[in-house]
Amino acid sequence: MAHFMLIHGAAHGGWCWHKVVPLLEAAGHHVLAPDLPGLGADPTPIAALSLDLWVDHLVDLARAQPEPVVLVGHSRGGILVSAVAERAPELVKRAVYLTAFLLKDGQTLWQEAVADTASVIPTNLVPDERAGTWTVRKEVVVGGFYGDCSPEDLDFTFQRLRPEPLFSIHTPVRVTAERFGQVPRHFIECLDDRAITLSSQRRMQAAWPCARVFQLPTSHSPFFSAPERLVDHLIAGESAAP
Repeated sequence: MAHFMLIHGAAHGGWCWHKVVPLLEAAGHHVLAPDLPGLGADPTPIAALSLDLWVDHLVDLARAQPEPVVLVGHSRGGILVSAVAERAPELVKRAVYLTAFLLKDGQTLWQEAVADTASVIPTNLVPDERAGTWTVRKEVVVGGFYGDCSPEDLDFTFQRLRPEPLFSIHTPVRVTAERFGQVPRHFIECLDDRAITLSSQRRMQAAWPCARVFQLPTSHSPFFSAPERLVDHLIAGESAAP
């Protein structure tokens, strides 16, 4: 049995894993799918948030578990997987990047997003400087992030999305070979992703090679469109760790 901690991406909450959690639990694993402060159902105001606060929150949750956790980060959640693994590598059994940002030391999410010239993100991100948040233009959200998701999944999602804090795309990630680099890494590629394209996924892996790489023929949100196949990969990664 493994202890999985599922970290949601930008604007989402732990709710996005609602199809995945019961499948992992049915396979005998323990699962946490927390809301980050300020997202999901968490009421923390945007002005009180920071990347360090998010990392503190996740490290505290990981430390409360009886054994090191398998950290699974989706999309922006990848920067938190890396930050937690750097802060407390002893608490992380394995770091899993689900079409997620696996950044180099000192790099920001925005830098990688802009480099991904085929992505829908750079030209459709709408910042709100006064609120300290960002969103994505509505006209590209479905095709860019949920291209193979059902109408029911879309309704479920649009009722719950919240603006994402600006700091998440502009705060540099700090990682070292001595700490983060010692945590086994896996990557799950999404082959039809238009938000983090396959070329970006593979460019990031070239900088930080992963011990195992799995593939899903999906768009950016396989926790909705292919939860069973996603869980198969997570469990296969556990049986083949590192």
